[in-house]
Amino acid sequence: MALVSAPTISTLGELRASGHVQKSLRQEVRDNLLAALRAGRDPWPGLHGFENTVIPQLERALIAGHDVVLLGERGQGKTRLLRTLSGLLDEWSPVIAGSELGEHPYEPITHASIRKSKELGDTLPIEWKHRDERYVEKLATPDTSVADLIGDVDPMKVAEGRSLGDPETIHFGLIPRSHRGIVAINELPDLAERIQVAMLNVMEERDIQIRGYVLRLPLDVLVVASANPEDYTNRGRIITPLKDRFGAEIRTHYPTELADEVAVIRQEADLVAEVPDHLIEILARFTRGLRESTAVDQRSGVSARFAIAGAETIAAAAIHRATRQGEPEAVARPIDLETAVDVLGGKIEFESGEEGREDDILEHLLRAATAETVREHFRGVDFGILVDALENGSMVTTGEQVAARDFLAGLPSLGESELYDEICSRLSATNDGERAGAIELALEGLYLARRISKESGDGEAAYGF
Repeated sequence: MALVSAPTISTLGELRASGHVQKSLRQEVRDNLLAALRAGRDPWPGLHGFENTVIPQLERALIAGHDVVLLGERGQGKTRLLRTLSGLLDEWSPVIAGSELGEHPYEPITHASIRKSKELGDTLPIEWKHRDERYVEKLATPDTSVADLIGDVDPMKVAEGRSLGDPETIHFGLIPRSHRGIVAINELPDLAERIQVAMLNVMEERDIQIRGYVLRLPLDVLVVASANPEDYTNRGRIITPLKDRFGAEIRTHYPTELADEVAVIRQEADLVAEVPDHLIEILARFTRGLRESTAVDQRSGVSARFAIAGAETIAAAAIHRATRQGEPEAVARPIDLETAVDVLGGKIEFESGEEGREDDILEHLLRAATAETVREHFRGVDFGILVDALENGSMVTTGEQVAARDFLAGLPSLGESELYDEICSRLSATNDGERAGAIELALEGLYLARRISKESGDGEAAYGF
């Protein structure tokens, strides 16, 4: 969405005269969410596969005003979902100019802002904060301290001559500084338990305790977090009192539909060359096969990043080939899938009993995904004339560095048959790169169906009989 300029109102008096109404953070989020739903506008752009599961649960939690923790395996879109929450905030919100916690001009909460408001009255200067500035994200790490999240005494302010009993000697941490905003904590179980304890008062009583200080600050903060269920037993856990503070615990999941899996890859992958839809589909089926395999540790999960990285790798292989062979179009082909598998194995956690079989498992599942895609797109096509041509001694050679034009030139003649055109039509292939990829997929399908043979080695493959 285009960024609208901030309002020009610059003092408290002008703000009151404008009729501005202060809302609590939860009321603001609730009103904007309900307004989007009434208008039929999707408040969760870029999310696929959560429409009937995660999203309704999250919407109910936000309407109820609850803090939320998302539980799910890696690569399920938890962080992306949390980041969309900023879209439910007002685009611009007034704050007291220079205030450390971004307080609303109608409701100063720190000693410094309260004093300033009393002194200046309606001339109190205000600034406008964009919604993106009101969303703060923190990756939880074992070395995160209480000072990072809550705050600590600032020795520089003490050195300036202020007494230790002066509340203005406190340097506020991330959560108080997110006042009137959303603070997201990724991988919450990675926080040491003593740090989680420090969050208890902030989330329930909304006050903060720092080295003996107890400041009754009416913090208006929405705390959201993500966690991998595996972290409960491996690296750490969310302590029970903190789990109790979250009003909603929502389980995320991988896409349940193939179309959603494909949409995620298309949306997230940064492709430097053309990758036809059927190759994205193979990667999506491959990923789903890994998630269902008993040879893979499903507690760790198979991240969506696996297929995304795969798509980016085969696109890189395509542009590498096009550059070396002088091809006008860089188009990925099925032969490039092997280059992706070579580098993606490290993203998968296999069961302990599968040591030494990792490559075989990946190869088998990739073949299964390819066969499923071939059946889906070439159902009803009669390949008999092509099989006959190969049976009569013809060979078709392809490879990582075989240009599309050379591959097409090496195809056996099929006389007046329009089989090649039908194959390309099924996959909407028009240019040489796309046509070569479509026919190569058909040949691979015939090989997997055991109708022709294939010899592979050194990045090349020869189809024959």
